[in-house]
Amino acid sequence: MDSRSGRATAPATRRELIADTALTLLAECGMRGLTHRAVDEAAGLPQGSTSNLARTRAALLETAVRRLAEREAAVLTPREMPGAQGAGPASRPDDAVAAVAGAVSLALHRYLSRHRQLLVARYELALEATRRPELRAVYDRAARAFREPMTAMLAAAGSAEPERHALSMVAWCDGVLFSCAAGQFHAAVPTRDALRTSCTELLDGMLRR
Repeated sequence: MDSRSGRATAPATRRELIADTALTLLAECGMRGLTHRAVDEAAGLPQGSTSNLARTRAALLETAVRRLAEREAAVLTPREMPGAQGAGPASRPDDAVAAVAGAVSLALHRYLSRHRQLLVARYELALEATRRPELRAVYDRAARAFREPMTAMLAAAGSAEPERHALSMVAWCDGVLFSCAAGQFHAAVPTRDALRTSCTELLDGMLRR
């Protein structure tokens, strides 16, 4: 998915095609709709293609989780994450908080306006991971790729406890995404300005400016 245009890009490999199709089926049909045969049919591939890549259901789910992590990583690029590349704290706390709020609100708005299908697929996989320890391990490894940049951004903004604050921020982001994609506020996408304001309020409280 091109995060700037919102258009789906053509998968570069058969693995990506199969994994993307699995994510689409999860979002549209739920966990029961995800089968090897269904992926082959939806992807327009010869029967048995998905089984050749992921022989078991567990392997297919793990393939979907890894692809989900790849596609979600493109929603907000490293260059758009202040402090994520090891930069030191900003000289002005207000500027650092504004940068974090800007990056977080941009990611949330992109998810809700362009990538809702990925969110629904993620929720399906997260619930399934609670029942499959092997999938839980893969899911948690993928999640670190998002939690660690958040911790780095908060450290750059001047947080004295960036790991604890990252938990609060990630939990808030997850709550906003679920509420606006599948919960009580699903009918309308919040504006980026509204998301930035709420994020700034949360950061102000955590950092006690």
